[in-house]
Amino acid sequence: MNTRGFYLTILGLLFSASLLAQSKGRQVTEQQLIWYAYNNTLEFSSKWSLTTEVHERRFINPDEQHQFQVTGRLNYNLGKNWSTSAGFTYFLQSPHDPRSKSDLVVPELRPHIQFENKQSLGKLGIGHRYRIEKRFFRNTADGELAEGYNTNYRFRYRLGLEYQVATINDLPLKVKVSDEIHINAGERITYNWFDQNRIYASLNYAIHKNVNVEAGYLKWFQQRSAGNQFYSRDIINHKINLQEKQSPAPEDIKQ
Repeated sequence: MNTRGFYLTILGLLFSASLLAQSKGRQVTEQQLIWYAYNNTLEFSSKWSLTTEVHERRFINPDEQHQFQVTGRLNYNLGKNWSTSAGFTYFLQSPHDPRSKSDLVVPELRPHIQFENKQSLGKLGIGHRYRIEKRFFRNTADGELAEGYNTNYRFRYRLGLEYQVATINDLPLKVKVSDEIHINAGERITYNWFDQNRIYASLNYAIHKNVNVEAGYLKWFQQRSAGNQFYSRDIINHKINLQEKQSPAPEDIKQ
């Protein structure tokens, strides 16, 4: 299979899963949210870097918190356009209904590993991200947190494209689009092996050589544990990315 055929196959799988989930006879709850994100990447050398992320996710009407997460990830450049990383996320889940009278916030612990491939074809960039997560959800009972955790695995694949549409003050303005599918696995997964699909489009502008800002729209379609119930979420996304470099390591200094 040639490269074009591979990409078409992957896109077909992604959209087929989403269309299957949205077939007739399903109960769909529509919601609107806004996400804020701050990402910081600290480069130690040409091989090693550390990424930290903070996300605040809120319902728009009424204004209520939906999710909050903090992530740390150590990255290693494998070469030949490949990188790998291992990370950990601390996640807080508020009620999925912004009008819920419950104030229960459920913690989740989420270690993960991932592999990423990036290719450049002139102004067009193509990215593949493969992530495996082990998710630990705090147990609940009678509307309160209980002792212990239940767990499952989740597999994620994201295909992303970015294209530089202009240069402003010698800094790039890019259009980004991506599609990511999430698949659940584990003993507790009965109906919702398909977890969610995220389709995203954004504008990204580098306001400085080490800082860029991004604004976009995310369509998030998620299956609930019952199997026949779904969330369809329209999300406005704002993101700030900061990249810092420490003093070059000896192996990075050109002789």
